[in-house]
Amino acid sequence: MIRTLATAAAAASLAIAPLAAQAAPARIGAPASAEAEEIGGAPILLPLLVLLAAAIGIILITDGDSPTSP
Repeated sequence: MIRTLATAAAAASLAIAPLAAQAAPARIGAPASAEAEEIGGAPILLPLLVLLAAAIGIILITDGDSPTSP
């Protein structure tokens, strides 16, 4: 009895799944604010930040005040 009920439930769920997927509402993108568009419109910002981080890293790594030999 339980086996028959489980088989019927599985068959029904497999038959109804495509219909349920079609009934799902269409996805709509979130509205973008003006601030988000302004931030995304600066393509020079990221390379500039990478260059600044690399320069600071080089300055911190190379310490020219202390000699390397004793």
